Amino acid sequence: MSRQRVVVVFGGRSGEHEVSVVSARSVMLALNRERWDVVPLGIAKDGGWLSSVETSTALDMDARAFETGKPMLSATEALETLASADVVFPLVHGTFGEDGTLQGFLEMADLPYAGAGVAASAIGMDKALMKALFRDAGIPVPNYAVVRSWEAKADGQQVRAFVESTVGYPCFVKPANGGSSVGVSRARSGEDLADAFAAAFAYDDKAVVEEAIEGREVEVSVLGNETPEASVPGEIVPDREFYDYESKYATDSTTELHIPARLSEETAERVRELAVRMYQAMACEGYARVDFFVRGGREVIANEVNTIPGFTNISMFPKLWSASGLEYADLLDRIIELALSRHARRRRR
Repeated sequence: MSRQRVVVVFGGRSGEHEVSVVSARSVMLALNRERWDVVPLGIAKDGGWLSSVETSTALDMDARAFETGKPMLSATEALETLASADVVFPLVHGTFGEDGTLQGFLEMADLPYAGAGVAASAIGMDKALMKALFRDAGIPVPNYAVVRSWEAKADGQQVRAFVESTVGYPCFVKPANGGSSVGVSRARSGEDLADAFAAAFAYDDKAVVEEAIEGREVEVSVLGNETPEASVPGEIVPDREFYDYESKYATDSTTELHIPARLSEETAERVRELAVRMYQAMACEGYARVDFFVRGGREVIANEVNTIPGFTNISMFPKLWSASGLEYADLLDRIIELALSRHARRRRR
């Protein structure tokens, strides 16, 4: 059987650029070379396309090396690389990649691609839209409020009063569009709000303020198109006040991962059932990671869906599937097969 070409797109302009590079490296190392001809295609922080260097070079690079000394491609050359793909594997975390923009481009080019489609990607990136969708679907979410940058600038006292009346303290302030906890702060009182909004508005003009849930942080990996399946749940115990960027990715992080999560059978099943409901409510396909809070050991509260979760060697998405009996290389095969299957189904229309 001849190999099919997989173009792995990574890097990008968001604050999650470095994580994307590491995710792509892990994926390219694990892809089965007997089935797939792997072609890396990078995006620099300024949005330029980086040379489709030989795979061996790409596998040896780290996030810093990726930004230095790499020849640039013209837009035409980048398009030619994409057009040569049998399937595209987007691993651009955050805005300009995970938010539906890259997916829309691939749809216009009629290229099969891994992961969620345009609408699910856009909703998955916008925490305010996502929470509104879940709330309307009867899925429990934390109390939250949405604040625009110009509202905070025009009348900080009014915004503070709004937050205190709708959410209270402690609360988290997050960029509505973002991931990897970039720009996220915990506000213990009104005195913390100005700095928290400044951190969030550095990445987006819209911030989500949500109540701080005291409970377990639980994640589930979901896989599938028409009939998605959920992995065993896993639990995260951060090594600091909350699960921030450093807690997730720092080499000296002592964050604990418990797989399976320390939940009763009944609660674990509730988490898995809600994960599939959230996935389907957003019309996700391919794969995603679904995050929850579990309060009091029984109350399950939806946090968010991540449509391009981390694929590093310490990431929960592949770890949860491994614990469920699907190893990393086989998981990647399955994700690519789902991409090709969806594209074939849509073409039949």
